[in-house]
Amino acid sequence: MKYIENWQKKYSDMLVSPAKALSRLKSGQRVFIGTGCGEPTVLVQAMTDRAGQLADVEVVQLLTKGDAPYAQARYSSIFKVNSFFIGQKIRDNIRTGQGRYTPIILSDIPRLFDSGQLPLDVALIQVTPPDERGMVSLGVSVDIVKSAAENASLVIAQVNPHMPWTRGDSLLDIYDIDLLVEVDMPLIERKIHPAHECSKKIAEFVASLIPNGATLEFGMGRVPGVGRIPQAISACLKDKKDLGIHTEIITDNIIDLVESGVITGARKSIDRGKIVASFCMGTPQLYKFVHNNPFFSFRPTEYVNDPRIISKLNKMVSINMALEVDLTGQVCSDSEDGNFYSGIGGQVDFNRGAAASNGGRAIITLPSTAENGKRSRIVAALKPESGVVISRGSVHYVVSEFGVAYLHGKSIQDRALALISIAHPDFREQLIKEALKAKFLPAEFADVEDKFVIEPQEMTRTSLVLNNGGQVNFRSIMPTDEAGMRDLLYALSRETIYYRFMSNHQEFGHSQIKNFVYIDHRKDVAIVGTVPEAHGDDIIAVGRYYLDERNNMAEVAFVVRDDWQSQGLGKFLFNHLINLAKSNGIAGFTAEVLPNNKKMQAIFNHSELKVKSSYEEGVTSFKMVF
Repeated sequence: MKYIENWQKKYSDMLVSPAKALSRLKSGQRVFIGTGCGEPTVLVQAMTDRAGQLADVEVVQLLTKGDAPYAQARYSSIFKVNSFFIGQKIRDNIRTGQGRYTPIILSDIPRLFDSGQLPLDVALIQVTPPDERGMVSLGVSVDIVKSAAENASLVIAQVNPHMPWTRGDSLLDIYDIDLLVEVDMPLIERKIHPAHECSKKIAEFVASLIPNGATLEFGMGRVPGVGRIPQAISACLKDKKDLGIHTEIITDNIIDLVESGVITGARKSIDRGKIVASFCMGTPQLYKFVHNNPFFSFRPTEYVNDPRIISKLNKMVSINMALEVDLTGQVCSDSEDGNFYSGIGGQVDFNRGAAASNGGRAIITLPSTAENGKRSRIVAALKPESGVVISRGSVHYVVSEFGVAYLHGKSIQDRALALISIAHPDFREQLIKEALKAKFLPAEFADVEDKFVIEPQEMTRTSLVLNNGGQVNFRSIMPTDEAGMRDLLYALSRETIYYRFMSNHQEFGHSQIKNFVYIDHRKDVAIVGTVPEAHGDDIIAVGRYYLDERNNMAEVAFVVRDDWQSQGLGKFLFNHLINLAKSNGIAGFTAEVLPNNKKMQAIFNHSELKVKSSYEEGVTSFKMVF
């Protein structure tokens, strides 16, 4: 870094009062305000104090956390807000038509400034005091602030010793600034609120999609009623290893993960060993944590949000939020009920980058309902006024508190089934009817409408770690498992099919496969063992019991794909079904097994149940009492 000679005199000559600094602002000019918790609030107030002397001033911003006094209705003829993202403080200004929302992909904003398409007359920013070289840091807010400072005709900086010095690409020299206003005041804070119960459930599903060594992005939006879902996910990551971070925003949630060694960045394919971000919002604890910390690299938006950069990160996982998703997979994130609510932000950038990453996963999260459960956020069709942020061709994972739907490369029918299965149970029946009406589903699905039930996964979910270190996850079968069941059945050997179905018939019709998937959950239970793949779950085992209500005994059967046999899956699946049956008050199991199926007989005979068997007409019948 170059050393600026005699910068102290230059610095002294640039010092002015807030009022004098803002006296340079003229009517008709465009002024940029620094982002989030890095907002120069003293300069903003000084600008607002000049309202009576100004007219037609356009205020450009990304996200404000300050009070935004210029957005008050009484100043509507003086200050015109133009925001790239709609925060709480200016939402009413935008909705009443006084201000403007500019929908744009975050990585494109610096080009607006650089190209002159959106020329900036004045930039109001906040920086640290200079170091011995005459350099200042943009601290907690580099994002688009650096580009704004480099392109504005007049740069006014609020110099604050409370601003942490951040490393990376966050520096300006004082010759890049025109006027300096010294202040000594705490930065704006964004406190952490307890995670909503819905967010916690979503977070658990998302965490299951995050492999060790992944690099994460946490989106910056929020959903009314449940808050910021991505930040809730951090509580579910404590068992992960060597996670990396490449994200727009970091919050206090990151501190525990760093201090506990979960986040190391050790496996990042670029920026290894660094947390890369463009801004942070949080408490003084976070600001102290990032201050001069070599583990953090604060970079401008044109680097952090570049999909080409993001895609170079192996196992890149983007986590963002939606306000509504339709059954074809269109994602609405910036508007609700016909009103603009937030913005596009970096959602498209990171969705593209993560999707192109080697082993990456692009995840969209949303609560299943709005308005305290009165309205479904998963809908047959978006409202005409709803904006599509992620197109149906670009969406990958959608996660609600009821599960995970993988959509990429799937047909409209498969998408509709997947999304209905993670919708709130109160709305699934209506969604099926609407999907049938829209021809998303064939007419035959009307026959399974009453069987489109998703068991509470917390009741059935478990996992088995194999001797080779691999893990098989077990859960209730879902309507979206039809394709997986088809693949499993046709992967079975002739011998396995004969032992399971007592038939050499190796062809399974559509109606037969449907009967495996659409079951009466009031009486029957079906559990699948799965291993994660990029396209979703691969089913490698299935177990089921069928209740005979006359004697409260259930017939049990299960099968394991040939290449996964002899690893203890059958025994584990059988014991899991026993526990579920006991919890449902069932008295015991029955089963019919061919004499040559020694493996199945051994599992039954070596169980801790009271086992009786009898042989008749070439079949061994088992009765196992709990």
